[in-house]
Amino acid sequence: MITNFFSVVMRRAQFAVALLLAAGHVSAMGLMSAYEGALQHDPVYLSAVAENQAGQEYQTIGRAGLLPRVEYNYGNSKNKAALTMPGSNGLPVTTHPEYTSISNSISLRQTLFNLETFANYRQGIAQTNFSDAQFVGHHQDLILRLVMAYTEASYAQDQLVLLVAQRDALAEQKRANQMMYKYGEGSKTDVLETGAKLDVAQAQLFEAQDQLVIALNTLTAMTGQDVVYLDGLVDDFKVQPLALSVFEDWQKIAINNNVEIVTGQFALASAEEEINKSLAGHAPRVELNVTYSRSNSETLTTYQQDSTQSSIGVQLVVPLFSGGRVSAVTRQSEANRDKVKFDLEATTSMVMIELRKQFNAARSSVTRMDALQKSVNSATLLVQATKESVKGGVRINLDVLNTQQQLVAAKRDLAQARYSYLMVLLKLRMAAGILSVDDLRTVAYYFTAEH
Repeated sequence: MITNFFSVVMRRAQFAVALLLAAGHVSAMGLMSAYEGALQHDPVYLSAVAENQAGQEYQTIGRAGLLPRVEYNYGNSKNKAALTMPGSNGLPVTTHPEYTSISNSISLRQTLFNLETFANYRQGIAQTNFSDAQFVGHHQDLILRLVMAYTEASYAQDQLVLLVAQRDALAEQKRANQMMYKYGEGSKTDVLETGAKLDVAQAQLFEAQDQLVIALNTLTAMTGQDVVYLDGLVDDFKVQPLALSVFEDWQKIAINNNVEIVTGQFALASAEEEINKSLAGHAPRVELNVTYSRSNSETLTTYQQDSTQSSIGVQLVVPLFSGGRVSAVTRQSEANRDKVKFDLEATTSMVMIELRKQFNAARSSVTRMDALQKSVNSATLLVQATKESVKGGVRINLDVLNTQQQLVAAKRDLAQARYSYLMVLLKLRMAAGILSVDDLRTVAYYFTAEH
């Protein structure tokens, strides 16, 4: 077997980069560990958690109108009056009594018939369901953002390893050229060419280091953990077949599960109930009232008297005229309902376009990865063949440098295609509305630390 010098250098570079990044810090972070950290620290997700907690109260608020309302009232007041009454001699006599009035009452009101209250209850359920569906979308968004940040950082790390390997290979090539030139077996041009390539590689290496730091800092902000090193993709990268190979099957799933469509449906249900609330302005309302009260010297006529009173009754309210407000509010609610309906249709169309895009990308990315893997294999053999040709005098030093760069570019493109493939799988499932933690575990399988 022909020894691949560049591969040996690359393995050394991977080890060197791992030591450079992880020395004195925590060990490499896996994807599932990053997810656990993001659940606790990602501010966007935590905001969604608080929003969902608030959304849970819509149903309780709507139900409150159907339940009894109980009130307790207490009054204590000082009174001073002027009371004129006929005296014993028939002449009017004025007195100025001062007394304290005390009253206690407890009352219960229960809605028996109120269309607005019933509509409020149904709307509260729709709004809570909307909040729940929206939260599912926020969780899926967290998974997608996390994997995107993780793969970008891992790809930047891979780039650093490749560039370190390229720099070391060029440095070794330069030393070999210098030695050959010293003994008259090489040319000054070979030394200069290799040195120029080495300078460019060193500059690219500095840029890659900066990009990696930025990518790791982004991941650190999401997870709340000091991220300094990530495990790369497994060498044995095996593509898994799509769960469903027919696009129409994905369409059916998306119609029932896509978060944007589902939230749109709940928004439409809420808008329908808003119309019912408006129409209720023309409907009668019936309420049961129960009251128990006790008072002492409540009025001047009951001065120094205690009284107890109980009452139970039904109150009927029939709206007759409200200045046209009910009709105007109803028309406004209907127009808002139509807007929500058309927005839902537009959203459904956009979801189907995105679903088709990701479905096609998932299929084409497999072919692209196969082609790029062949490109890497061919570039690897080409580097070895070019080196042998240089020894035989058929090729020159510049040919070796060019083939090495081709190999680096091929490996970079293959790594990028693999990361893109993982993202496409998640985006496809998110468009279908079925992205979950299980899919995150599937992606984590492709990283070394997750086995």
